[in-house]
Amino acid sequence: MNTTRPRPGVSGVASADRVLTVLTAFRVGDAALSLAELASRTGLIKSTIMRLVVSLEKYGLVTRLADGNYILASEVVRLNAVYQDSHDVGRHIMPRLEHLTNESGETASYYVRHGAYRLCQYRVNSPHRLRLHLQPGDMRPMDKAAGALALQTPYEVAEAGIDPYYSCGATDPHAASVALPIYDAQEELLGAVVISGPANRLNLERAESLYPILREAADELTRSLGGKPLYGTGQPETKRRKG
Repeated sequence: MNTTRPRPGVSGVASADRVLTVLTAFRVGDAALSLAELASRTGLIKSTIMRLVVSLEKYGLVTRLADGNYILASEVVRLNAVYQDSHDVGRHIMPRLEHLTNESGETASYYVRHGAYRLCQYRVNSPHRLRLHLQPGDMRPMDKAAGALALQTPYEVAEAGIDPYYSCGATDPHAASVALPIYDAQEELLGAVVISGPANRLNLERAESLYPILREAADELTRSLGGKPLYGTGQPETKRRKG
């Protein structure tokens, strides 16, 4: 009796390769990709891409917009959270956010760049009843808010010396925030630490009083993630940047 097991076909592997080719076609800085752009980046024909996208949509990895373009979807955020947790990033970030909230009484968050948006990756809510309602995984525009400005700051600018960014009414007319960017050992931007609250409570004077604890938290987080602290005492004073 021939007990040799049949060899598995390669069609499944080939299909998986094509699905991953589409998924990895998305790059940092992409807002959305058209079918033509996906075809150009993957080398696949449009009809094949459309079939593959059905599977990606089924598993929440890609979403087709009303205009026919495609963006990465919420499952990518979940997988990123799993990745970050496996690398203990959250264990570095959350204690700093908890400390900021305890010291300031306001909400503390950690944002990362997500294409044309900023993604709230970690958050510790203010104990006040009146606070901003936003959860980890929510995305906001890259506008003139403090967190967005921090996520657009080149390392050389931060190294030269900056004050925390402050904004009021940039995204929400009733909200204010103060933020600093975080970098890794390769001087690449990792994210931004943000303190936010109602505009009538977190005015500029109140925000300035929080600059020292925000600088301290940013430096501690940068150091724990392998980067060079930038915001300690002795840094040169520069003109404050306002959103």
